[in-house]
Amino acid sequence: MATLVPPPSKRVKREQAEIARQQQDIDSTIPDGTVRVRFVDQATGETGTLPVLTVPLSQATTKNLEILLNELKDQGDDRIPYRFFPDGHAEALGDKEDLYNALVKPGKVSAESEVVLQYAPQAVFRVKAVSRCSAAISGHGESILAVQFSPSNSGRMASGSGDKTVRIWDCDTGTPFSTLKGHSSWVLAVSYSPDGSMIASGDERGVVCIWDAATGKAIGGPLKGHTKFITSLSWEPYHLQEPNRPRLASSSKDGTVRIWDAVGGKMDFSLSGHKSSITCVKWGGTGNLYTASHDKTIKVWNSAGSLLHTLTSHAHWVNHLALSTDFVLRTAYHDHTRAVPVTAEEKTAKAKSRFEKAATVNGQVVERLASASEDCTLFLWTPLTSTKSVARLTGHQKQVNHVTFSPDGTLLASAGWDNHVKLWSARDGKFLFSLRAHVGPVYMTSFSADSRLLASCSKDTTLKIWDLRTGKLKEDLPGHKDEVYALDWSPDGDRVGSGGKDKQVRIWRN
Repeated sequence: MATLVPPPSKRVKREQAEIARQQQDIDSTIPDGTVRVRFVDQATGETGTLPVLTVPLSQATTKNLEILLNELKDQGDDRIPYRFFPDGHAEALGDKEDLYNALVKPGKVSAESEVVLQYAPQAVFRVKAVSRCSAAISGHGESILAVQFSPSNSGRMASGSGDKTVRIWDCDTGTPFSTLKGHSSWVLAVSYSPDGSMIASGDERGVVCIWDAATGKAIGGPLKGHTKFITSLSWEPYHLQEPNRPRLASSSKDGTVRIWDAVGGKMDFSLSGHKSSITCVKWGGTGNLYTASHDKTIKVWNSAGSLLHTLTSHAHWVNHLALSTDFVLRTAYHDHTRAVPVTAEEKTAKAKSRFEKAATVNGQVVERLASASEDCTLFLWTPLTSTKSVARLTGHQKQVNHVTFSPDGTLLASAGWDNHVKLWSARDGKFLFSLRAHVGPVYMTSFSADSRLLASCSKDTTLKIWDLRTGKLKEDLPGHKDEVYALDWSPDGDRVGSGGKDKQVRIWRN
């Protein structure tokens, strides 16, 4: 048997700690001197009216730079947190970092030259990374294929399964709330209406059902018309809805999109023009509809059902679409303050102002669209202004399954069959990070409401939480016993819900 070295004694440990402390103290001395800093807005790439400042190295911490920028922008009373990206770097400065130790000392920049810092506003609230499973709830008899939280709070979540039912779960107690029966085949898609009062679900026979989210009762009969299975559902944005007449768009493998009056139970009109299966439909905040298809094209339609543009660049099936305003359209008038307006007019006004704030860049409304394809690439578009793509995003080694924008519209995450999640700048499509830790295809990703964290689910049975400042793994969440197909991070940031082949819904908390 090998001889074991005895553990260090108390005295040795104390001496080692003293040496380490002294070395740290020596390291932390910042020499006298100054550095010139230029602030550039990351969204526009311009300095604007901000001057170039000379900052003492000893004072150039992230916190101080944030205070300085807020004062320059006359936001001293109502401070906004900012994240600073040194020019040409994908990784932002840490909350406790300073310019000397982060950039000057490692030789990334010279103290004599001008340091260009791109700034990006952050959410004024912080979402904590989920780290534990608070509930594993059985109930479904087959694989869970779709999950979504209510936009109003994280106390309710809906899931659709291969057992032909939709279930609503009470996430506060970790118990089933209601089972919605009415489908005659696998439920492939579920979607809460933006005000949280209704749930739509679509099945493998092409039938769409509308449910009352509070009681679990069906509203009207099943909406029939599609001849093949439903691929996605998208509600009309709240600020565009006619009073008491919310509409729903459903896309199907039969190559059509149908627009339904959800309460009246009738079809308004159908969009037919694609030559093959439609994989995804999105209803934009300006009223336009975006559809992606296996015929390699993306089509843009107006709210009356007329074709506006056809976007062609992909060389294979288009698998998924995402809009930069998805989060604000999904949550309508619900925000982090949790204050709900009283009257219908106030609700509509708040939903409209939230959309305009999220979509306005340089004084004009810009709704960006991202498309993920079987050709291993993504494209970034601004369909309101141009039919040409902004950027082609290459890097995935296999098909790209899912794409999503961060709630603040600055980041884009794509999940692929090559086991990687990739992170891109949503402004110009610049590659930022490859998030590598999954050992199976990644099916889906979901951002936290403050855009600082990302959750991903995979065939390898795990969920992973990523820190988007560094591009590093924050939490590894094993627990599922088989592939995880569906994932959602609640809009209030409190919980993550997931479901998959093991027939269990899991609720994760911090």
